[in-house]
Amino acid sequence: MATKFLLHAICVWTWTTCWVLTASTDDGLVRVSLKKQPLDLKRLNAARITRVGLESNVNDQGAGVVYLKNYLDTQYYGEIGIGSPSQSFSVVFDTASSNLWVPSSKCLFSIPCHLHSKFRARWSSTYTKIGIPCTISYDYGDVSGFFSVDHVKVGEIIVKDQEFIEITREAFLPFLVAKYDGILGLGFPEISVEQATPLWFSMMQQGHINHKLFSLWLSGDLTSELGGEIVFGGLDWRHFRGGHTYVPVTRSGYWEIVVGDILVESISTGVCKFGCAAILDSGTPLIAGPTQIVDQINSAIGAEGIVSMECRNVVSKYGYALWNTLISGVRPEIVCVDVGLCLYNGSQKVSGRLKTLLEDETMEGSAMGESAVCTFCEMIVFWIQVQLKQQKTKDAVFQYVDQLCDDLPNPIGKSFVNCGSLEILPDVTFTIGNKSFPLTPQQYILKVETSYSTVCVSGFVPLDVPPPRGPIWVLGDRFLSAYHTVFDFGNMRVGFAKSAN
Repeated sequence: MATKFLLHAICVWTWTTCWVLTASTDDGLVRVSLKKQPLDLKRLNAARITRVGLESNVNDQGAGVVYLKNYLDTQYYGEIGIGSPSQSFSVVFDTASSNLWVPSSKCLFSIPCHLHSKFRARWSSTYTKIGIPCTISYDYGDVSGFFSVDHVKVGEIIVKDQEFIEITREAFLPFLVAKYDGILGLGFPEISVEQATPLWFSMMQQGHINHKLFSLWLSGDLTSELGGEIVFGGLDWRHFRGGHTYVPVTRSGYWEIVVGDILVESISTGVCKFGCAAILDSGTPLIAGPTQIVDQINSAIGAEGIVSMECRNVVSKYGYALWNTLISGVRPEIVCVDVGLCLYNGSQKVSGRLKTLLEDETMEGSAMGESAVCTFCEMIVFWIQVQLKQQKTKDAVFQYVDQLCDDLPNPIGKSFVNCGSLEILPDVTFTIGNKSFPLTPQQYILKVETSYSTVCVSGFVPLDVPPPRGPIWVLGDRFLSAYHTVFDFGNMRVGFAKSAN
């Protein structure tokens, strides 16, 4: 009796009615466990979010802007089934798109299709072909196919006669290396290609869930096999702490809300003090926002472009050795060979001092390869040589070299952080519904394993959308893993509570 009373009290505490998820399996809720794949540096470097105008095949009733991403950095995915009998697929549950698509058996000439599960219409007794062709645009290119209808299994329920897209052509990236097969969009019909009904809308229309909402929990535990869980029709109180803060959905299409000021170590960044739009996106680990704010954040946390970071690493480790070698009279063109950063320099032979330095030291802590380190060395030698000809002092030379490293462009747009400094970095706080939602360095920094070391990458990237539609933030998994999120369509609102990882 006491246990029953306690459960009832918890339900009242988390919401006003007791439809919160319990341990039973017949509670009218649909839950899907999410898997998590580790981030790869090459995929993360190539990943980006860009803004474009609306596509002609998207219904523009309040959508206003379409931004493109490439899913190269997507980590979380889950299992669904399509057809009768059910054919299994791994899909990304993406709150910033609205269509369901998987590769088709008719995808013959795209290499990624052959590396993933493909839907075979002839195996399903409930399949209906619509045949309307369509194309979905992504940052790296398009995927194209045609519409079909079949039953879709999500969790333990069957959604009948669901529209989905059979993909017959895929761009080479990112699906060549992805562990998932397709995308399941959780956005609104307004951004759905050909206005196809999103699967979660069909769940509501067919009476599979009692409450018009779904909730998302993403685990921040890197050691856990369970990456997270999405619950259709309710929420699981075990995945959050305290109550949810609810704010209205301000524009149908994306799950879009208003955020207020963004603070870095309690200091205002200013731009969004009177409100900025923000889109919730479970399909990317990144947090994208106005360059003016992102630059402030990355500057405050000591983040810099990978090119500048690697240049400064070479200066820090080998700058004085390069200086001493140059002033000792060694020819500039073989200095980097002599200190062990280049294997060869033209036709020159390797110096006797080049032993196993390259394997043992050069790449330690480096996010780039052997050839890049050699290139940086040769570039730095040239800079020092120019300054020596001008008879500059040692301190003046290295001030000059450091400045040139800082000024190098950052073509991939990612900013890197010293992994050893995470404990002293400031929190970054978003203001939502007049409440503060802080992110700690451990939450906004992505740790990526490479062959040589662990690399730490800032989760903040620039995305500039001009007025009147912008500025806009995209709150991806760096934010959503910190806060359990309720997507409440019935009341057109979104709720956030501290995630229980």
